[in-house]
Amino acid sequence: MFFIAKDEEIKEGLTTDIYFFRAEEILKAKGVNNHALAEFTVQHLENPWAVFVGLPEVIEILKDRPVDVWALREGSIFKSRDVEGTPVPVMVIEGKYLDFGKYETPALGLICEASGIATKAARVKKLAGKKSVLSFGVRRMHPALAPLIDRSSYIGGCDGVSSVIGARVIGKNPTGTLPHALVINLGNVGVAIKAFDEILDPSIPRITLVDTFGDEKFEAIEAANAIKDKLSGVRLDTPQSRRGSIIDIVREVKWELRIRGFEKVKVFVSGGLDENVIPDLIKAGADGFGVGTSIANANTIDFAMDIVELEGKPLAKKGKFSGRKKVYRTFKDGTVKFKVVPFSEEFHEDNYDKALVPILKNGEIVYKEEKPEDIRNYLLDQLSKIEEI
Repeated sequence: MFFIAKDEEIKEGLTTDIYFFRAEEILKAKGVNNHALAEFTVQHLENPWAVFVGLPEVIEILKDRPVDVWALREGSIFKSRDVEGTPVPVMVIEGKYLDFGKYETPALGLICEASGIATKAARVKKLAGKKSVLSFGVRRMHPALAPLIDRSSYIGGCDGVSSVIGARVIGKNPTGTLPHALVINLGNVGVAIKAFDEILDPSIPRITLVDTFGDEKFEAIEAANAIKDKLSGVRLDTPQSRRGSIIDIVREVKWELRIRGFEKVKVFVSGGLDENVIPDLIKAGADGFGVGTSIANANTIDFAMDIVELEGKPLAKKGKFSGRKKVYRTFKDGTVKFKVVPFSEEFHEDNYDKALVPILKNGEIVYKEEKPEDIRNYLLDQLSKIEEI
């Protein structure tokens, strides 16, 4: 048995904080079941913007319940506050409170973690530009989360994912090199990459780790000499604390391959990477990156769900903005901008569009779910419009 909640347990609300069940018991005993409208916002972001992901799973727990839901399109870049400092709702639920109240905890969890992973992936991809970024982080988290991690990473901009099940979810082939374990079992990198080339399908890129036993540049040369022009790339996975500067190692390996006629061999870097080192590695000649822990273990987006309207009247706890709202978004001056107004008002300004779209109508799905590839393309298009990082 693994320590994970089953699908039916999540849909029953069993992953919810106990005080929601206690509130439900009291409200039922008192015969109170108000019509409520609740919105999901985040008060502050650690970076200028974030990416909204996790919508299909929220739909899964709320569908067939008598509620209406509106949300940002999945993959949308958003900010915590609009141009005047008003918190930006990314999702809204309306219905009888007892029909959705106990789902507050799982609904938050589904978007908080997925959005955090996608946001970190998007930041890495923004800095990497046209260079390849692969999601390597599933080994750092509970294996049950592999599909979530890889889907969110891919939507956030990663070009590929490493896990078999994650790749299946996004409809792509998994990506990777060969492990140190293969080199150790076969004795050296040359024998390992030659066996890789002899046995595996030719469609799989011939990319090998080159830091198992010896100096990276000499293992890279050995691998190149073993299969010649078939070698697609080498991967440097040595942590910076192990030997000098990984940036200098990239330069050295690129040079040594180049002067021996292997200038087409790409150099990939992995091992404890975060977005901050990406620009310097690109300057040194790195062709791609395998990013694991910093994406898979990204800080969650600290969303909260709050009632803002009860029985048609504006009402919210202190610190929150009461009332139903309209949300507009635009891309301007290298950034994304939002405008939030009371629902009774209209807002007309060039290039601003309504940001929230219908998701559920009385429990029926009215939102057309997109393929992960299409969501990713939508995200990349937005990334091209912003300069902030």
